[in-house]
Amino acid sequence: MPTPNMSKNDASEKKIADSLMRLMPDAMINTYVPGQPQTGRNKDALEIVLDYKPNPQFHPPTTMAEALTGLQGRAWIDAKTRQVVRMEGTVFQPINLGWGMLAHIYPGGKLTFEQTDAGNGRQIFTHFTEHLTVRALMVKTITVNVEVEASDFQTVNPMNYQDAIHVLLDTPLPGR
Repeated sequence: MPTPNMSKNDASEKKIADSLMRLMPDAMINTYVPGQPQTGRNKDALEIVLDYKPNPQFHPPTTMAEALTGLQGRAWIDAKTRQVVRMEGTVFQPINLGWGMLAHIYPGGKLTFEQTDAGNGRQIFTHFTEHLTVRALMVKTITVNVEVEASDFQTVNPMNYQDAIHVLLDTPLPGR
């Protein structure tokens, strides 16, 4: 369900991203190589660094899951909490969604995702980038360049939804 400041499109994209993340253990082959560099973003906690690439035995259950067949990269995982701290991915081979009729994603695209502990074991994203070239519906080629940053998180006490709406309405919009 979308949050008050999230469009239907954003909620749909988040749902797709969540479903793809759940498929990654089956879709990818992970390789641990000791001694890889740490992100340094995790308060001196040990991070396990894994390289991932597509599992040739994986059969995408959905059209969107086909995107995982051309992605490889690296993930940093907090060794204590087992939460992903950072992920980087590169489109290393062409990806066809719906046999290329829906979309064709060209090699060379980059994705980055970072998250942090927001308290009480809850993870929240702090950074997301997406740089892709996509041919949509076999007609138009578009370049997707998205950069999203989030910071200055604040926890609030439990409240009913009416009070939450008032807090949101009373919160000034961030300056540019």
